Amino acid sequence: MHSIDPPVSEHHSRLLQGMAQSVAAKGYADTTIADIVREAGVSRRTFYAYFDTRAGCLIALYEAASRNALRVLQGVIDPSRDWQTQVEQALTAYLQALSRNPVLLRTMFIDILGLGAPGLAARRRVNQSIADFMLEVVNARQPAPVLARDMAMAVVGGIHELVLQAIEQERVDALPELAGQAGRLVRAVVHGRAA
Repeated sequence: MHSIDPPVSEHHSRLLQGMAQSVAAKGYADTTIADIVREAGVSRRTFYAYFDTRAGCLIALYEAASRNALRVLQGVIDPSRDWQTQVEQALTAYLQALSRNPVLLRTMFIDILGLGAPGLAARRRVNQSIADFMLEVVNARQPAPVLARDMAMAVVGGIHELVLQAIEQERVDALPELAGQAGRLVRAVVHGRAA
């Protein structure tokens, strides 16, 4: 199982880019290892030096794409603002980033679940990273934590369900419009917990 650490080599990075390009063009179901190595400009032998299976490569891509999305979230944070404003800015940036590639988004949110236990474990690790980020933002300047770890994970799951619904309804271009709704969810959980 691959960790959530950054790629360790140029070949690894190129294989992830090859997977992303092929998935964006054809979807995961129709992507073959031959497609991945052709897009990456490497050999099959190089592929197998890094991944045992196509699914392993997809999990690594999912984790790398999720790290990039988390960097987007972190990049828009302005610690001088209140947590509500920070959360709304982060959610808007995150949902805009997700909406930019509908085919890849579908793979990252739906196909990853089809990989069974390894895909679910990767999804949980990614969701926990986002939940930890949310905890850091919301609880940063509070005298006592106002958002608990399990509730942050529940909020991330709820937001991702909204994303899945938009994918199923073929409304990926409208994802940024969900920022207000997602922000209200975060505030409702925080205020409900604090009450």
